[in-house]
Amino acid sequence: MLPLPSPAILLNLRALLSGFAQIFLQQHPGCGLLVLIAILIGAPELLAGALLGGLTSMLVAQRRGYPPADIAIGLYGYNGILLGLLLSLKLPWTALLPVLIMASAALSSLLLAPWMRRMRKHGWLPAFTFPFVLLGWLLLALVAQLQLPLDTPAGTAAAPELNVLQLLLGVLRGLGQVIFLDSPLAGLCLLIGLRLADGRTALWALLGSSCGSALALFNGWPSDGALAGLYGYNATLAAIALAQTHRCPLLPALGILLALLLQPGFSAIGLPALTMPFILACWLIRAGAQSWQRAVRDSTPTG
Repeated sequence: MLPLPSPAILLNLRALLSGFAQIFLQQHPGCGLLVLIAILIGAPELLAGALLGGLTSMLVAQRRGYPPADIAIGLYGYNGILLGLLLSLKLPWTALLPVLIMASAALSSLLLAPWMRRMRKHGWLPAFTFPFVLLGWLLLALVAQLQLPLDTPAGTAAAPELNVLQLLLGVLRGLGQVIFLDSPLAGLCLLIGLRLADGRTALWALLGSSCGSALALFNGWPSDGALAGLYGYNATLAAIALAQTHRCPLLPALGILLALLLQPGFSAIGLPALTMPFILACWLIRAGAQSWQRAVRDSTPTG
């Protein structure tokens, strides 16, 4: 009879799966398992990097003595997972790749911890995926500066025809593009994972991706990018994040619009957008809401 896994191993596995779920701002390990399966479906070659990044960031947090409750719900996993995915997407597997993944994933935990302390003590805005974005920009600049060999895609598929079916598949691709996947089946797997975690979140994710693609087409942006989900993933994340903290549907809808409008600006300044439009959209709305609340409180007569 095979020995049962120890409780520590099971807890670490649960924390790792929760880290996959936290990419979509969830903490449900079942959702995280479906995110992992989506990577297996859409781009299995990226999975090793994602696991390495997630494990490294989690173990660094444990060794540094960060709050166990935060580690258990995956808060010290998702930035490392995203960095592992990004680097595995851009670079071939050589001896350098795991070193870069582990170093950047470790740094993501070291950056996130003080930010979270200040958020809880001094009311800072949430970090979201900012450690991933900042380190991702630095790593991509390093890759370009050192002229490291890039991983060459197998081939570029022809642009799909604009029709109702492709629009529906584009919505699913918008979910997948959050983790660099363009497979509609992977997007469907992610949607099931979100439904497992929270049905309302799944609806907002669909709405965010749909609105992102629709607004891009309405503005005359390239239809191949819209159908590939490239304008849906930031809108998806903004919708999920704001719907969690605001019951009024107008604020998530505004977040969707802001994320879409901010995204082209990064191409104009020569930076990959990654998830920064989603972060900025949420920061602007949260900062605006906090300022409004302070103004109302200060104007309320006392006595």
